[in-house]
Amino acid sequence: MLSSRAAHERRPVPWRTIWATIGSVVLTLAVIALLRSLTKILVWLVIAGFFAIVLTPPVDFLEHRVRVRRSLATVIMILALLGALGGLLYTFITPIVDQSQQFADNFPRYVEEAKAGRGPLGGLVKRYDLDRRIEEHRDDFQKALNNLGSNSLDIVRGVGNAVAAALTIFVLTILMLLTGPRMMRTGLGALSPPAAERVRHVASDCARAVTGYVAGNLLISVIAGTATFAFLWAADVPFRTVLALWVAFADLIPLVGATLGAVPAVLVAFLNSTGRGIATVVFFVVYQQFENHVLQVTIMSKTVDLNPLVVLVAVLIGVELSGLLGALLAIPVAGIIQVLGRDVYDERRGTFKDEPTIGDIPVDGETPAPSVEPGPEPEADWAGSGTS
Repeated sequence: MLSSRAAHERRPVPWRTIWATIGSVVLTLAVIALLRSLTKILVWLVIAGFFAIVLTPPVDFLEHRVRVRRSLATVIMILALLGALGGLLYTFITPIVDQSQQFADNFPRYVEEAKAGRGPLGGLVKRYDLDRRIEEHRDDFQKALNNLGSNSLDIVRGVGNAVAAALTIFVLTILMLLTGPRMMRTGLGALSPPAAERVRHVASDCARAVTGYVAGNLLISVIAGTATFAFLWAADVPFRTVLALWVAFADLIPLVGATLGAVPAVLVAFLNSTGRGIATVVFFVVYQQFENHVLQVTIMSKTVDLNPLVVLVAVLIGVELSGLLGALLAIPVAGIIQVLGRDVYDERRGTFKDEPTIGDIPVDGETPAPSVEPGPEPEADWAGSGTS
């Protein structure tokens, strides 16, 4: 018996197993290399999918309630989005141009006051002997300007790549809006009725997590910009319009956005007077506490609740993949991943969420609603934007 067991243990591994293992490793490495080479395209697809999910509810509303063709509804929403972006850029750029011109007109007076040791800049110049330091490093400044000119080609190339990426994402978003319902119906038609219903509910949950987060984040940013403008106006801090718009825009960035938005306002306030600078610091500290503990809890109560560690990791990954835009999309993507993970976990345990966020799902042992034989799927089911 021992000899037969030893012979069994010494039996060589079949060549089929060896080649299958080698083939699996090679295939895995090839897939990883392919994904790495396609990272940029995959990121574009994720961004376009995000915009498509956000724009799907109004497009569905125009298609099914206003009774217009989906292509026309998509065109209307795209034009509305471009108009909103244009208005935002105009609102942001106009005060920058006006106040920059104001600063340029007053620049000689600022220089004379600084040299004489008067005004907010004069105190800094006198205290740190900045005029002598600037004179000593004049050649370094000139060299830096020359290097900037020599790198203009790289800057133009970067701008061109950014424009090409934006146009690609724009086209992908339009195509997803137009073909999304058909793709969704085709995919659900290949599944069994219970699986199709489950996928439809999960897609609806993911879509509501994304749209809820975006709407809530925009509202919080508007409140931040309005509160900042009101305070800066009361404190008589210059450039208040531009600073308030910057605070509103920076507040969209998770975790560090509020701090980034506060830094320029605090610096400008300190340049005017120490008292205004201290008051501005106090305002932002108090407002950020209010935003974190009141606004976030109240406005974001119906979106996916993420662990702070998950938020931080998601933002870091988003920044690494796609910079600032990746940071903005990180939390919605993490919310979708969490929805999918919760669904798999609940399915394996055979339990339901304590606070369901999708459809009429049974809670605490309630009797499930009777299933309905599936009929033709409406086009509004793209990304689950319709009601469950």
